[in-house]
Amino acid sequence: MGDGIIVAAQKHAQLDGVLRMIADKSCSVLSLDIFDTILWRRVPRPTDLFTVLGAHLRTSGRAPAWVSDAAFRRMRIGAEEKARSRRGSLGSEVSLYDIWQAMPDDVFDSANLAELVAAELHIERSFTVVDLDIAAVISAAKQHGIPVVLVSDTYFTEDQLAHLLDRPEIGPLEDVHIFRSHQHGTDKGSGLWEIVLSNIGRTPSQVLHIGDNAVADHAVPAGLGVRTVHYERIDADFEYIIRREGETLDSAGPFGELVDPVHGDFGITTLRARTLQAHAPSVTAAVLTAWRYGASVLGPVLTGFAEWVALKAHEAGTPVVWCPMREGELLSALVNNAARERGWPVEAKPLWLSRHVTSVAALDALDPDAVREFIRQRYQLTVRQLLTMLHLHPGDVPSLVESLDTVLDTEQIVDQVTIALTETPHLRNRLAVTVTAARERLLRSLEERGALDGKELTLVDLGWGGTIQYQLAKILRIAEIDLAPAGLYLATDERSTRVLLSGLRIEGYLGQAGHPRDVVGAVCRSPEVVEQCVNALCGSLIGFTETGEPVLGPAAGSSSQNAERKATQDGILAFQANWNRYVRAAGGDWPALTELAAPRLANVLTAALKAPTAQEAAVLGNWAHEDNFGSAVVTRVVPEDLVSAIPYLSPNDLDDLQMRDSFWPALLAASDPQLGAAVRAVATGAIEPSVFDPAGEPFETRLRYRVKHGQWHDGPRRRVRINHNGLSFARLNFAGRDVTDVSVAIPGRPAIVRVDWIEARVIAGGGAVPQVLLWNKPEDFAGLTFAECTWLGGNLVEFEQPHSAMWLPLAVRSGAPVSSAQITIAFAMLPQSMSKLGPRMPAAAVLSRMSGRIVEEYRAHGRAGVLAGAARVVARKLAGNR
Repeated sequence: MGDGIIVAAQKHAQLDGVLRMIADKSCSVLSLDIFDTILWRRVPRPTDLFTVLGAHLRTSGRAPAWVSDAAFRRMRIGAEEKARSRRGSLGSEVSLYDIWQAMPDDVFDSANLAELVAAELHIERSFTVVDLDIAAVISAAKQHGIPVVLVSDTYFTEDQLAHLLDRPEIGPLEDVHIFRSHQHGTDKGSGLWEIVLSNIGRTPSQVLHIGDNAVADHAVPAGLGVRTVHYERIDADFEYIIRREGETLDSAGPFGELVDPVHGDFGITTLRARTLQAHAPSVTAAVLTAWRYGASVLGPVLTGFAEWVALKAHEAGTPVVWCPMREGELLSALVNNAARERGWPVEAKPLWLSRHVTSVAALDALDPDAVREFIRQRYQLTVRQLLTMLHLHPGDVPSLVESLDTVLDTEQIVDQVTIALTETPHLRNRLAVTVTAARERLLRSLEERGALDGKELTLVDLGWGGTIQYQLAKILRIAEIDLAPAGLYLATDERSTRVLLSGLRIEGYLGQAGHPRDVVGAVCRSPEVVEQCVNALCGSLIGFTETGEPVLGPAAGSSSQNAERKATQDGILAFQANWNRYVRAAGGDWPALTELAAPRLANVLTAALKAPTAQEAAVLGNWAHEDNFGSAVVTRVVPEDLVSAIPYLSPNDLDDLQMRDSFWPALLAASDPQLGAAVRAVATGAIEPSVFDPAGEPFETRLRYRVKHGQWHDGPRRRVRINHNGLSFARLNFAGRDVTDVSVAIPGRPAIVRVDWIEARVIAGGGAVPQVLLWNKPEDFAGLTFAECTWLGGNLVEFEQPHSAMWLPLAVRSGAPVSSAQITIAFAMLPQSMSKLGPRMPAAAVLSRMSGRIVEEYRAHGRAGVLAGAARVVARKLAGNR
């Protein structure tokens, strides 16, 4: 074996000690298990190979058409069990011929028994792979004169095993003694080890054994004094990862459509496990969690994406593809690695582009509708920040001077700014000059990189809506550059339809134009974690200098987040490096992860997004994320304001959360085992989502808001649910103008409600920073207005009608009218009879209500308000006494 393979083996954590023992000859015999140690199969479980065998037999005419792959798998498992039970007192060891004789003659012609056995042996040979790390250990043992023996529980004969082991990676095995359970009539757990030790003429302590089975290869020989290395195939953490993907290792059920009849699972399961065994050095558990996420989830997905991109470019005759930054640094490395190992003449290069920069450069400054849409897309940007972005001074737009620190959060302010920027020829020209300059700087950057030199310009990115490609096409058309940019993406959603309709080539690896819906829906609902894991550790692109150099914004995240992100990328590269070792060793005969592998890899990614582990949630949920579309907004992947809401959430509430509420709702579920279990149960169809709805007709939490002049407007509604804790949650977002109060009909039906807390995040008085208003104490509720509902004291309220509501005085609490707000309510509900014939709860004491009212009067109008309120009370009493 070559030095490169030995070096690779030395990096394998479990085999470091083995190589040292071989080098210093501290063992006299090297013993090895065969299956899942020297050889592994390109299927998730050994019995999944029977699925492939069934398809092969049916195609070759040796099995009837009515025997499906799944049916054959069950038959083959059952035949082996039947053959072993037939042996009786002779022991349970059988041969492959014995197993096939237990198959029904009416289905499989027993006269062709030899052909059937040969067919199974052919599939075993085709789908078994030499473990390169173990091959390096065998090579080292031969180099140092250490004898090698093989010990295996197997139904294969000596000749059949010799055929399976005849591999150049292992080399000749003439001097290797093989001990087979079938040969000796006993397995490793029942006496084979005693036979091995008596035949090799060594004391047990002189033997070093490597195998995957915790009992047969570790516990039993160790009990006899043999030194063992448990070459574990699947560790406990990775077994959970596999289970969430639906690959239950101990299940008799077939893996189904995720096992390809030609390539199995392409070796993905085992190579992920082997990569994880070579633990990367880590300072903290969080770094190791991030590395494992990269190696086991994103590593195989992006390795497949890179091979697909390289092959697509090669088939199209495209020598260079361009990877927009910040993802481009890692993606270009992955594509270049794939192209080099496959021998495809394709090069990937990073290219500085962003949605924000292309949107500015593509803006039609003379079209008010285009300007309005441009402004609408700027999340939580103030008018002042927008003008700065467009290189305008406040004095250039006098009509906006009083609104400079107003957030662009309502249609009214967006309309006002749009009119101000487009109503005069002077401002339209100023805006056009800004856009033209931005476009010229962007084109200069493309020219400097050579991106405009070829006949095509193919972008490679994670994807989603194809926005950069679409806007770049507009820029090139405006500049009269005859290039129609193409796009190769991990996945694209429905927004990419406009790219397709514009005649541009746009393709997705895992999904295209929103299909398959479950795949694209999961990826595009929670894209931030994939983006964060792939992005270079720098700020986002906000512009170019006059010479075309990129101008970057500040980088979000802490040093610990950067260490975790780097570890994730190291894990991704570690998997690809391991994958490429086998590509290289196979000499071009290793399956590529192109279209056939995409469903398999889509399952890996979507399962990770839908059911993250608690460890993944703890690490990835703390990462900061930039808005990256012109604003400076930075949020956590799991927002802090939702952490306290987790005990109140149901699976259906997670589905209702908007993108701005939570980038990755499944992370919320992962931090609560019961909520996580409920989410998985709904996702798999084990329980209906309606389980979390109250009995009877569906009810809604309803919000209305009142503006300064007194008019009431209908706001959003949310279904009322009850989760596993018996608690409920509602989040309602609205935007208005000069809002003073909101009313919330919390249960939407007669009910006694325990209101644990109400939080309002408001933009008030044209301010740029949200204020947080909180009602969570008895005195907070005491001063509220209750419309057809009764405050019972503490935090209990009885709602009498579906429309009964509490009024929240937003303007009073914030000190100014509100333009937008997010209202979050955490509560528990005890439904009451719709007929209202049941007993009524007594209202809170008058003194408590009066005290609360005095507090609200003081908050609203100060000391004078309290005195005025007292005067009104006296006046009412006097009027009542007349």
